[in-house]
Order: sequence, then C-alpha cells, then structure tokens
Amino acid sequence: MSINIESNSPYLMNGVATADRSRIDILEGKLQSKPTSDEELMEVCKSFESYLLEQVMKGMEKTIPSEDKKNPYLEHFGDMLYQEYAKSATENQGLGLAQMLYESMKRNG
Repeated sequence: MSINIESNSPYLMNGVATADRSRIDILEGKLQSKPTSDEELMEVCKSFESYLLEQVMKGMEKTIPSEDKKNPYLEHFGDMLYQEYAKSATENQGLGLAQMLYESMKRNG
C-alpha cells in the first residue's frame, strides 16, 4: 500500500507555511522508505495523526473572530502550542487514527 501526501498538490499546499512543507516532506520520506519495524511504522502513523490534528487546530483558530488586541505570545508561539497539543492528543490516543492507520498498513503492507 502506498501513501503519497502529494506535497505538490495546489489544493493541499495552498497557504501552507514553509515549516509545514518541510514537515510534510519529512513525513512523506518516512512513508516512502517503508518502515522496517512495527515501532517505526507506528511512529510514522502517530506523526501523521499529530500533523493532521495540528492542521485542524490551526483551521479552527481561523474561524474565531480576531480581536483588536491579540496576545503577542500566542502569535509568536502559537504554532508550537498547537504542535504540543496535537502530539499530546496523539500520545493519549485521543482519536485513534494512528492505530487504525497502523492496522490498515500492516494488513495491506
């Protein structure tokens, strides 16, 4: 089973920051190198779930009406905050997407 994030897709990459593009490239490289152990495969699946959750959180933030006085710390460190929230949710099996993806890739691998 082959998964391609299609980092050159105009639909996916519209408005994606350079840092996000490099994270997508790293994740895609891990998937294409075919992880050799179950632990590596699960880590790749968790990385994907974490990245997906982070993007959802960023999208949700855009729906909140902006106020005149934004918190300068949140503007500066907001991306790191969302990364940590997403990582924590993934590690605590909040969605279970990583587990489902792992099982599917093991079955079809």
